[in-house]
Amino acid sequence: MGRREVKRTTLGLRRAAQAVAAAAIAACLNLAPEAAKAAENGTGFYLLGGRGPMAGFLPPPGIYFESDTYSYDAKLDARKSLPAGSRVVANVRSQARADFLNGTWVTPWEAFGGNFALGAVLPVGRVAVSAGVEFDSPRTNTVIGRSLRDKATMVGDPVLSATMGWHSGKFHWSTTALVNVPVGDYRDGQLANLAFHRWASDLSGALTWFDPETGIDLSSAVGVTFNGINSATDYRTGTEFHVEWAASKALTSALSAGVIGYHYQQLTGDSGAGAQLGAYKGRTTALGGTIAYNFEVGKTPVSARVKVLREFSVENRARGTVGLLTVSLPLTAAR
Repeated sequence: MGRREVKRTTLGLRRAAQAVAAAAIAACLNLAPEAAKAAENGTGFYLLGGRGPMAGFLPPPGIYFESDTYSYDAKLDARKSLPAGSRVVANVRSQARADFLNGTWVTPWEAFGGNFALGAVLPVGRVAVSAGVEFDSPRTNTVIGRSLRDKATMVGDPVLSATMGWHSGKFHWSTTALVNVPVGDYRDGQLANLAFHRWASDLSGALTWFDPETGIDLSSAVGVTFNGINSATDYRTGTEFHVEWAASKALTSALSAGVIGYHYQQLTGDSGAGAQLGAYKGRTTALGGTIAYNFEVGKTPVSARVKVLREFSVENRARGTVGLLTVSLPLTAAR
């Protein structure tokens, strides 16, 4: 794989979640699109699975666009309860379909030997949540509702990003700061949400080893998410840790495939008057695969990547399947 194909493979922009899902989404899609993990509404704003091959690579100066089409289907153990929109529910099923629209400007500015980039992400999508039971509180477990359903199409909270990236031979690494800005369409008291109604930030570092001769790419990204308080519910989600990894190989000059995964773990418990279930610290791991194809539209290089991951080893959150379709291209960059 030559340098031209390397640039195409790395047109992807930074997010989470995540998240997110996020996505985040973030996730979380949060029920912004990741859909139900520990934390309020079972989700965080970093989009888990958003990073993968070439995670540590910052492309050359220019303006880049990326669309992350996110799908998440999950089910919570019927014996477990979930805090959602000031309510306590159980036997939860959730589904998220969202698009994360990313814009990144890799500036010509350099600092500490690296390049500097600024970006923004706007999630737009549809979330559907059903709950078999609603309780008045976890202390009494008195049933006050059954067969609850909620779905809506919404604009989530925008996420701002700043990244520094460095290169040395086959190694590429970067650091990224994300900030969730709580101005999205938050639906107070509802089960389905794409926005969080809270400030949040994520600090992460990513490393890639890429051999252009063999086409082998080994990448990983590690980060921590810090959450503010949701003033509408008096709920503060605890600090969250996430790590993602990927190993891929170029099969042709245009096609590559590999294995990917992530691990999520809540480091501190939830708090505030709205945290009726207490600390409710969550954990999950996911494994899956990815395939990417690079092509040209006119003279513009385009990269398309599909990711599918299945979660397991889950605690205090829903277990689901993540699907991501990422399409990215340079708008004004050296080709």
